[in-house]
Amino acid sequence: MTRSESFVLQHTTAIDDTRARYPSLAGKRVIITGGASGIGAGLVEAFAAQGARVGFIDVLDDQGAALATKLGENAVHAPVYRGCDLTNLDLVTTCVPALAAQLGGIDILLNNAANDDRHSVDSVTPAFWDERMNVNLRHQFFVAQAALPAMRQAGGGVILNFGSISWHLGLPDLVLYQTAKAAIEGMSRGMARDLGRENIRVNTIVPGNVQTPRQERWYDPAEEAKLVQSQCLDARIQPADVAALALFLASDDARMCTGHEYWVDAGWR
Repeated sequence: MTRSESFVLQHTTAIDDTRARYPSLAGKRVIITGGASGIGAGLVEAFAAQGARVGFIDVLDDQGAALATKLGENAVHAPVYRGCDLTNLDLVTTCVPALAAQLGGIDILLNNAANDDRHSVDSVTPAFWDERMNVNLRHQFFVAQAALPAMRQAGGGVILNFGSISWHLGLPDLVLYQTAKAAIEGMSRGMARDLGRENIRVNTIVPGNVQTPRQERWYDPAEEAKLVQSQCLDARIQPADVAALALFLASDDARMCTGHEYWVDAGWR
């Protein structure tokens, strides 16, 4: 076994007592999309561990309910799960305000939901184009729009949109996913400019290849080893690593950080 392969096989724990604590996040009202699994579940766990009031949205009802129950056993505020198909904008306009009302408002929004199913250029139809944009881009804007009234009422807020390293690298079989993720960075910059005078900060988090059950569908151990060799650091990125960046950017410690992209990719560029 090579040195890189040995790191591929390591899975770190999601949250532990050595992680930073942000007093400014205690009691904050946080909404996370795509929170039932993968990176999203790591975000839900991390913010709940900070004492935030977390509500999360997904279409994976069984996983979402199970996660809320599990984390609720030890959290100061039990996370609240709500099923919602974010590609249905009629549902978005009712689901987000309803979840905000349940939390008592919105201070922080994390637009994490996405789908990176592989596809070829030749297979793309107009209908598939629209479906991929709806899954990976459109909802980020309209969820943010639906959250704005509560943020304005609170006197400000934080929006963290999730991009991807994929389009920066030009990875194969992901052209529509990469198109959507590239647009997210421009959208975030525009939002940051338009909303900044209302004390609403907007940034993009750009994860590298994060070791989740879904990503392991696309990579066998040999390919994972090559991935690690392409990074500067000999380890697989975990959901907790992405969550650590999100916690900082959402906290008051990052009060002057807006309109930019922040990377957690182990130097994979």
